[in-house]
Amino acid sequence: MMRTRPLKVALLGCGVVGSEVARIMTTHADDLAARIGAPVELAGVAVRRPDKVRAGIDPALVTTDATALVKRGDIDVVVEVIGGIEPARTLITTAIEHGASVVSANKALIAQDGASLHAAADEHGKDLYYEAAVAGAIPLIRPLRESLAGDKVNRVLGIVNGTTNFILDAMDTTGAGYQEALDEATALGYAEADPTADVEGFDAAAKAAILAGIAFHTRVRLDDVYREGMTEVTAADFASAKEMGCTIKLLAICERAADGGSVTARVHPAMIPLSHPLANVREAYNAVFVESEAAGQLMFYGPGAGGSPTASAVLGDLVAVCRNRIGGATGPGESAYAALPVSPMGDVVTRYHISLDVADKPGVLAQVATVFAEHGVSIDTVRQSGKDGEASLVVVTHRASDAALGGTVEALRKLDTVRGVASIMRVEGE
Repeated sequence: MMRTRPLKVALLGCGVVGSEVARIMTTHADDLAARIGAPVELAGVAVRRPDKVRAGIDPALVTTDATALVKRGDIDVVVEVIGGIEPARTLITTAIEHGASVVSANKALIAQDGASLHAAADEHGKDLYYEAAVAGAIPLIRPLRESLAGDKVNRVLGIVNGTTNFILDAMDTTGAGYQEALDEATALGYAEADPTADVEGFDAAAKAAILAGIAFHTRVRLDDVYREGMTEVTAADFASAKEMGCTIKLLAICERAADGGSVTARVHPAMIPLSHPLANVREAYNAVFVESEAAGQLMFYGPGAGGSPTASAVLGDLVAVCRNRIGGATGPGESAYAALPVSPMGDVVTRYHISLDVADKPGVLAQVATVFAEHGVSIDTVRQSGKDGEASLVVVTHRASDAALGGTVEALRKLDTVRGVASIMRVEGE
């Protein structure tokens, strides 16, 4: 039997995502009520510019006083889509303290302060859901937190930023340089006027922290994630990747150590074989590859950004939180019982592709090979080409630690026959 008293929802932010959330709540009101077991009512919308026309939203609901809105006491659920750390953190905490559960799309805040927000939700018996914080419309957090709760996840490998994937895909398929591909992404609306958060990996790092924390039942903060941007990736790197049967993606990689005693989380460009499912993720799409002991390999794929996809994830959380509200229960909170240490990047073991500019004369390859051997880095393949006294030497290693590779490169730079290190890239997904 449906409850007649509506559940009241406060919306913080009414931009691209917020306006779409409001639209769906209005146009799909009957369906949402049937799925929840009670009507949902948009009770207030906090914005910065109250004079802006917002189609489908009653102007009487619009306010600039977000604090007063979340303190009302009659609000059942607060939906936060304003982003950033403050005032979002204070508003979410205040909402929970005044009796509301929270649905958020705020990846930066959850990655930085998720533990304290979960603690507040637990203390007051409220929900904190944030499916929309990672990979837009793709159901990912709920499968990791609930569907795989009885399994042991060992690795999460994914493309979690649509802007960077669009740029790298354009470089791969058209031969464009980085700046040319970025300009195209900007013109099409895939890249912001200031794309730093995307192309330098900050956005993906926040998502990696959230995924690692959930997958490994360990608190992983944004500062724990190694981050490397993709602005130095060149057309020459793609040419080398193609010669190896690979392409290049900006990856978020969260791994459990082989002995199970620690975890790592990192974001950086990497070569992956064309045979890997992630290699075929095109344009601005996202995809995440999950490896667990019992389920094996799972892949989640779809649009990772945009108003409608992100709003879909927000509404999914809203339905779940409202159902919990009616039932007098709460959903899963933070699971950090494992408390595994997060290892530094130097401990990470992977393969490497190193391109060197060297003198084209006898003995160079032997010198280079000796340096690799002295640092305990085993060489898989070597390719050399050159003329007129200059040459290019491409070395692909077997698996080695980041620290060992760093020492190797430092020693290579000291060789008189090595003119420079053109590029270093990790090789993943094998």
